[in-house]
Amino acid sequence: MDNEKELTMEELDNVNSSSKIEEEVKKIRGVKNASIDPVSGKLSVEAESEAFLTSITIAVAKIVKNIEIDIKVVKSEDRSSDVNVFGGQFDQKTLIRFASGLVLFLVPLIFNFPFVIELLLFIASYLLFGWDVVYRAYRNLLGKRFFDENFLMSIATFGAFAIGEFAEGVAVMLFYQVGEMFQDMAVNRSRNSIKALFDLRPDYANLKVNGDIKKVSPEEVNIGDLIVVKPGEKVPLDGRVVEGRSVIDASALTGESLPFEVEPGSEVLSGVINKNGLMTVEVTKEFGQSTVSKILDLVENAGNKKAATENFITKFAKYYTPAVVIVAALLAFIPPLITKDPFAQWINRALVFLVVSCPCALVISIPLGFFGGIGGASKKGILIKGGNFLEALNNIDTVVFDKTGTLTKGVFSVTEINPVEGFSKDDLLKVASFAESFSNHPIALAILNKYKGKINKEIIEQHTEMAGYGIKVIAEGKEILVGNSKLMQSENISTPKVDEVGTLVYVAVDNNYVGYIVVSDQLKEDSAETVKELKKMGVRRTIMLTGDSSAVGTKIAKELGLDAVHSELLPDQKVERFEDLYTNRLTKGNILYVGDGINDAPVIARAEVGIAMGALGSDAAIEAADIVLLTDEPSKLITAIEIAKRTRFIVWQNIIFALSVKTLVLLLGAFGLANMWEAVFADVGVALLAVLNSMRILKEGKTDLDNKVLSRG
Repeated sequence: MDNEKELTMEELDNVNSSSKIEEEVKKIRGVKNASIDPVSGKLSVEAESEAFLTSITIAVAKIVKNIEIDIKVVKSEDRSSDVNVFGGQFDQKTLIRFASGLVLFLVPLIFNFPFVIELLLFIASYLLFGWDVVYRAYRNLLGKRFFDENFLMSIATFGAFAIGEFAEGVAVMLFYQVGEMFQDMAVNRSRNSIKALFDLRPDYANLKVNGDIKKVSPEEVNIGDLIVVKPGEKVPLDGRVVEGRSVIDASALTGESLPFEVEPGSEVLSGVINKNGLMTVEVTKEFGQSTVSKILDLVENAGNKKAATENFITKFAKYYTPAVVIVAALLAFIPPLITKDPFAQWINRALVFLVVSCPCALVISIPLGFFGGIGGASKKGILIKGGNFLEALNNIDTVVFDKTGTLTKGVFSVTEINPVEGFSKDDLLKVASFAESFSNHPIALAILNKYKGKINKEIIEQHTEMAGYGIKVIAEGKEILVGNSKLMQSENISTPKVDEVGTLVYVAVDNNYVGYIVVSDQLKEDSAETVKELKKMGVRRTIMLTGDSSAVGTKIAKELGLDAVHSELLPDQKVERFEDLYTNRLTKGNILYVGDGINDAPVIARAEVGIAMGALGSDAAIEAADIVLLTDEPSKLITAIEIAKRTRFIVWQNIIFALSVKTLVLLLGAFGLANMWEAVFADVGVALLAVLNSMRILKEGKTDLDNKVLSRG
């Protein structure tokens, strides 16, 4: 959209800063909405109009500099593709600074010095370790931004110095900084796991021009151009093989470990690797619309659609930290007035409160958990467009399937030809082929493949395609109708009652019925297993909506064990049937729809979670979907649900673990049973453990259903 802009926060090593940036950006004049992915550092801004974008960009840069001076704001397309696993923390300058600080810290602990010299050594050591923390706290105070980790650590360590605990003040800052470094390293390793997807991006294309091969950028190649893909190279753009045979490795793109063969006529997706043969490919999509571009775009932007848990934690942290700071202030000054204990004793306890109160573990690990879930899914050929859709997979009431291309292969073949008396099978097939000659519908292709003769398209004077009914053409001076029973009824043409399992294609010439053709589809190998697994997972209803005949729909529903089937539906009737499910819903569980065709796009868009088959599905369905299954396997839906459940489990592990440890240390600190070391562990240590726990989601491993399907194949 013209009123949207994407910016990237390079060097955003302190992930906690992302929520502050997002909050401040939303206050900019002209900003309608803003969302930042704390792991990738991508900021998406929606302006009230395009006219505001320039001023918003300038304002964003100022805000970011005020919050984190080292962050660079760049356009997303200009961002650096290199990611440092150490988050820029372990450079030579930093190592020298920390080594010097450590020496200055240890010297007064080992040797006896006069008080003033000891104090100066501890102050020098403290500044070497923590000057950047103090400086950020100072800048935040100027900007009236309180209660962040910089402010809390500064106040806590200043307090330690104020009550004469110099060594403890320095040690706390040192431990905090070391913990932050390891925490940033863990976050950046997670980023690298996602960035590995960017290896899919092709660097060049071998464009065939007048018999010569020219190496060009994939963006320069147009639809219809011929490109040559050599052994070992990535296919740079989606296309159709026109020459050569080879074996394709699509594991990086779809998660499918088994290579497969391609030949002239085979479709190939960008991002797959050509293993051995030389291929010439006719480009069918521009680079911006190619599969690899869409994958990268979807994964990059997925973090902008936050799950309810993420939004809850952001709001929770906003009120939780100030509340604890107020309690810490009361703890420092009220009890001494009542008990007559030394103020230093209660101030120390209050300082423990301050250190513990920082919600780093939650603010970082929860978005990272959803980011990891989305990244792990993409490695298995499942594109999830946001954390909210990943979370929605945990609460499913009903799954609704399209039939053709979703539960069935969509590879049709003619199984029966039944002409009326006086009309031969060849004549019936020829007449039907006239009508289907301009169509790319699977049923049309099945009829054309069965008819071995050549069709002279020049004799076809008129061609009208009627969605949900069929096709009308005028050829050789005759009006030919080819379609379903509804088409025949609309033209007042009587047809015999036929009890055949398959798609019935009726044919009429000049308003006279001349016969029917039966076209049959095959179930996908994993369809029945998918329905079975959904039931095991607690899905209450599985339903199929299809435009096919009642006989076919009922047969397939029975074979798969579906709870209900609605057949002979036009595209608008599919939407109506789907709306009925919402009207008659019995639980608060989500309703999913899985489809692949253009006629499925409205239903996919309407569903709480719309899922599209990505390899053979239409662009409209993929665009409308919340989740895309790249391999066209229904079983990938089970994999997606398992990833969603694993993500939720780990996210809630982090929430319970972090809050439990913090609550425990807060109570111990209030009674004087926890010192600053325990407090720093409850902050930085817990955050680090939570981040490492979140990274487990990225681990690959086949699901039980993956293994079942592979064992059959």
